[in-house]
Amino acid sequence: MAYKTLLTVLRSEDQAESMISSAIELARRFDAHLEVMCLGIDPVQVGYYFAGADAIVQQSTYDNTRKLADATMARAKALLEVEDIRWSAREVVVQIGALGEIISSMSRFADLVVLGKPQGESARFEDAAILEAALFSGQSPVLVLPETGIPDGFGSRIVIGWNDGTEALNAIRAAMPLLCDADRTSIAIVDTAEHSAQQVDPGQALSTMLARHGVKPEIALLAKTQPRVSDVLLTHVRDIDATLMVTGAYGHSRFRQAILGGATREILEKATVPVLMAH
Repeated sequence: MAYKTLLTVLRSEDQAESMISSAIELARRFDAHLEVMCLGIDPVQVGYYFAGADAIVQQSTYDNTRKLADATMARAKALLEVEDIRWSAREVVVQIGALGEIISSMSRFADLVVLGKPQGESARFEDAAILEAALFSGQSPVLVLPETGIPDGFGSRIVIGWNDGTEALNAIRAAMPLLCDADRTSIAIVDTAEHSAQQVDPGQALSTMLARHGVKPEIALLAKTQPRVSDVLLTHVRDIDATLMVTGAYGHSRFRQAILGGATREILEKATVPVLMAH
């Protein structure tokens, strides 16, 4: 498998330069087509309303949202037109209630979705909804970038957060183009009581699978020396100077929508390197 279609989503003009420059770097590396979705997110949730003043307010809000989307699109095209990659850009104005549906429909045909962190000073409340829609509804692997973007040596040293789960295995399969190019791959297993009781040789089956793809993995059995598993994994990322983390995206249901679970949110919040995840 190779990444031949990358998708990145911009919800404001101020995201354009950092996100597009990182996405361009990835598209060039994998000889992929880059799709850019420029969103205008209308915060008004349409329901029953009286004609007159309410209708005028809604139209005004929509018009302002359209102007913001136009500005994002113009900035994105200006950045893309001077590059030598294959790309396309699409402008969409969407009401907040339909955001998940739009992201899901666009992301499901991408090999990899590239997004910024849903936490931090520059994050907005809709960033988490965009990420969750791509992961859970769109069923797409997502590369979440830190605010610093793509690091030097990206993908040369990779930590896999492994717990024998389906989500983690899906993330590993999605990361295979990067894993096959890595100089060092560490299968990190936090030694909890559950793992100790269920597996005599944890990680060996995964190691064998990766080796057959030409990857030379090492297994790191990590003592649970910190209260949170996420902290143990991120400490290992720092210890080996990894430039990418691969992990499953875990969540729970909120009525009909899936939202990120606590451990996944903690990893995204604290990670200083890109995180590739899948559900």
